[in-house]
Amino acid sequence: MKFIHSIRYFFEKRGFDVSSRFADKMGIRATNVRLFFIYISFVTVGLSFGIYLTLAFLLRLKDMLYTKRNSVFDL
Repeated sequence: MKFIHSIRYFFEKRGFDVSSRFADKMGIRATNVRLFFIYISFVTVGLSFGIYLTLAFLLRLKDMLYTKRNSVFDL
């Protein structure tokens, strides 16, 4: 049972980061973005989950490529 809770905790911690970052970019609440993905997944029968994973991958890739530097001397 502990293994299941650790898997759930991992996906909750990593999965909610995508929707909260998009909500911050768009200037809306994160719960609205999460509800949007839930409703779209019912309509498209799981296609939005693939889109969600693609967006998560692109955000991760963007974080690896672009790092925020505060000054010129951070090189």
